[in-house]
Amino acid sequence: MKRWISLLAIAAMAHTAQADDDPNWVRVKLDERFRSEGVAAADINTDGSVDVVAGDVWYQAPKAGTPEHADGTAWKIHEIRMPGEFVAGVGYSNSFVNLAHDMDADGLQDIVIIGFPGDPYHWYKNPGPGEESHWKAFEIWTSACNESPEFEDLNGDGVREIVLGSQPEAQMGFNVIPKPDKVNGSFGFHAVSEKGNPNENGTFKYYHGLGVGDMNSDGHRDILIAHGWWQNPGDLTSTKDWAFHPVRVKTDNGEQPLPSCANIYADDLDSDGDMDLFFSSAHAFGVWWAENTGDGAWTLHEIDKSYSQTHAVETVDVNGDGQLDYVTGSRFFAHNGGDPGEHDPVRMCWYEVVREKGNAPKITPHQITAGLGTGVGTQFEIHDMNGDKKPDIVLSNKKGVNVLLQK
Repeated sequence: MKRWISLLAIAAMAHTAQADDDPNWVRVKLDERFRSEGVAAADINTDGSVDVVAGDVWYQAPKAGTPEHADGTAWKIHEIRMPGEFVAGVGYSNSFVNLAHDMDADGLQDIVIIGFPGDPYHWYKNPGPGEESHWKAFEIWTSACNESPEFEDLNGDGVREIVLGSQPEAQMGFNVIPKPDKVNGSFGFHAVSEKGNPNENGTFKYYHGLGVGDMNSDGHRDILIAHGWWQNPGDLTSTKDWAFHPVRVKTDNGEQPLPSCANIYADDLDSDGDMDLFFSSAHAFGVWWAENTGDGAWTLHEIDKSYSQTHAVETVDVNGDGQLDYVTGSRFFAHNGGDPGEHDPVRMCWYEVVREKGNAPKITPHQITAGLGTGVGTQFEIHDMNGDKKPDIVLSNKKGVNVLLQK
């Protein structure tokens, strides 16, 4: 690994250059209003078209391939619960993360809404096509801490868990979706950590940095935070604490945890057989990868610092070359004007990653021209919205609700 450090440093410096423009996208503006900082894509009314959920409301998609599908004014809005009045620059929404899942196995996609960090959170029962009443809410758990809760399958059984911190327990863990006849009650909380310092174990309600990935290549997906990772023992029913492995990166101020970040991804970026990390800055400038050097502190490589507030990241093979890429963007007015770069243009970018054994990763930023003025929230989704087998981007934040369709 050490013999590649100079090459990796050169590559990291090269990729802080200006991103090239990618015109291969079309923007569909569904709503100019600030609805939510999270979003979900699912066929809500079972008509075969993928709809969009943004907190209190959902947008009914016209048939894919028609002119109406690319016209945001043709998407019909429906209420899930009483819509709030949220104003950019003044406050926050009560919807930070949205997830779609058929909780009660009735064939309809229900919606999970994680509201303000630290508060109890709920799932909302889909009443069915044509029913315009507000959806019935069921509390999942009493607390959802960390600003980037994850909906990931931890044990490979095909059903995803909801990964988050909980207070006042001050423990990291997850909620397991119960059997369909048990979903009306509390899901319970499965802790993986002992009680600890919320600012160091990811459980402070405003903690930044969370992810899921197989860090030690044992076939089990681990839980990652900016301070390190918990090793999945392979049995989610175990009541024992998961082993914790600290991660520190080299900085000018000595060895430190990862910079305050958003979603964290485990990825062998330099193809040397161990997992590195990809992540972005939640409230400042920076997109990075951290190189796992095997022993001691990791090496931090800056990929891009041309824009700020990259408060959510998703991974997908954007260009169909068989390698996973990364997508992120600006979160407009994350703290209502109080963070670095909050008055800069609001951008969307994807990072093309080429991995080759024995070489540093080649990471090329591409600015999505149609995404100018959209941006991410605290969570967004990648979904094929029109059935052309290309990944599209679904967004909701203080700039409104948007879909970026890949041409």
